Amino acid sequence: MTRLVLFLLGVILLATGLSWLADRPGSLLVTWQGYEIETSVFRAVVIFAALIGLALLVWSILRQIWSSPAAVSHFLTRRRQRRGLDALSSGMIAIGAGDRSMATRYALQARKSLPNEPLTHLLRAQAAQLSGDKVTARRIFEAMLASPDTEQLGLRGLFLEAGREGETEAQRQFAERALKLNPKLSWPVEALFELQCKAGDWAGALQTLALAKRHGHVERPVADRRRAVLLAAQALALEEESPEKALTLALEAHGLAPSLIPAAAVAGRLLAARGNTPRAAKIIQKTWIKAPHPELATAYAYARIGDSPRDRLDRVKKLFALNPMSIESSIAVAVAAIEAHDYAEARRILQPFTELGLTRRVAALLARVEAEESGDKGRAREWLARAVTAPRDAAWVADGVISDRWAPVSPVTGTLDAFAWRVPADETEGGEERILGADLTEFIASGEPETVIVKAEAVARESEHQAPPKAVPSETETPAAAPPPAKAAPASDVVDAKPQTAAKPAEPAADRGRAPPQRTTERSRIFTPPHAPDDPGPEPEDDTDATSTGLGLRATAGTLKA
Repeated sequence: MTRLVLFLLGVILLATGLSWLADRPGSLLVTWQGYEIETSVFRAVVIFAALIGLALLVWSILRQIWSSPAAVSHFLTRRRQRRGLDALSSGMIAIGAGDRSMATRYALQARKSLPNEPLTHLLRAQAAQLSGDKVTARRIFEAMLASPDTEQLGLRGLFLEAGREGETEAQRQFAERALKLNPKLSWPVEALFELQCKAGDWAGALQTLALAKRHGHVERPVADRRRAVLLAAQALALEEESPEKALTLALEAHGLAPSLIPAAAVAGRLLAARGNTPRAAKIIQKTWIKAPHPELATAYAYARIGDSPRDRLDRVKKLFALNPMSIESSIAVAVAAIEAHDYAEARRILQPFTELGLTRRVAALLARVEAEESGDKGRAREWLARAVTAPRDAAWVADGVISDRWAPVSPVTGTLDAFAWRVPADETEGGEERILGADLTEFIASGEPETVIVKAEAVARESEHQAPPKAVPSETETPAAAPPPAKAAPASDVVDAKPQTAAKPAEPAADRGRAPPQRTTERSRIFTPPHAPDDPGPEPEDDTDATSTGLGLRATAGTLKA
């Protein structure tokens, strides 16, 4: 618009000037070299302007002729660049569509037209990857390292190639180099953190996490949760070797993530061992409200050394009041009640779950109540039969893997904080039900309800914590008999004891129709201490009572530590 206005203004001024000269006639006389030229002023001005225009025209023609080679070269360069950009665009589209032949073709065109363009190298490398030429792709990425403009791109490509080949150490080196080159890059921080977590390098992962938090690669709540998990992993590893350091780490983890069960459990156990029962109880209570777990119930019940079973029952009832809607609260009270021989309380607390909310642990506990209180084998067998088809209890689950213990990373993907305490999906197609049913058939025929209960709980726990992958058939194992101890074991040993009956592994799908292998009819008898050292209860009068009392402690530990 401005140029148009200026043009119109120039035309108006020129017309005005010519009109002014036309209205004022005059003559112009030029004498030069004996020649006299006389003309009007208007004509002289017109001739002078024409000469100037002709001179400019000649100068323009001469300039075009002089600069024509450069212009031709510039034209050819721009045309080559346009062709290269078109080849890059089409090549990227072919890469996205998975067209190997077209991607390779456009990569060659882009290399001819734009040999020094970084995107050309990337297109060539991706086309080689798409064609399966890993050597060429790696060679191109390595060539990128020589240029500062493409070094980061080359490191990224080499990192991905090393990941495809399973070269973990090479991945770590490329990520560290990229991180030193540019700490603000997000991918080397995330990659290095994941590799350190998979390798169990908790200290290195903490440093990388701090770097990621400082540069804004991760939000503060996420960073605090990850730091808590890493600290809890360190605390678990140092709980026996260095309890003081483990306690410090567990307390920090609990402060960052109060709902983190392993941190609260470690802190509770270590504080209780130091005699700081009130603080241990406070930490466990805080976590229990958010995430109840049998391990927390065990640590809370045995937080004070020397308590009788009745005292532990009263303590667990306080824990129940903090989260009465959770099934873990009811199970914890029922277990403590069975330990205290308060079977009426155990029945009362488990009664709401006998119909709609029945699980395998609940059914096993009710079977133990029937066996220990009245010795009613029929009722015990009835509850055990219901336990065979009862829904699963909650377990640690991560990426389809069911574990009896918490782990900081997933064994499948290596993701941090992947394990969650929840009811796993049933993906075993009833394999554990067949195992439990076969064991019940054998042991029910033997007429030993106590052994049936222990066997049922052991198989149920093993089936709940069994990973979904296919089971490998193996030879039938015979339960081994444990010799009776010479004296009563400490309470800690009783709690950590596990049933000494072996569970038969699940059969593969191909062998489900075959007849099961013959099992040895020899039965094992479980001997356990009659009561904990801190239990002033009377000694049993015969072997049956002793076995029943020890069975209660053993089953209690298995239930609480599941």
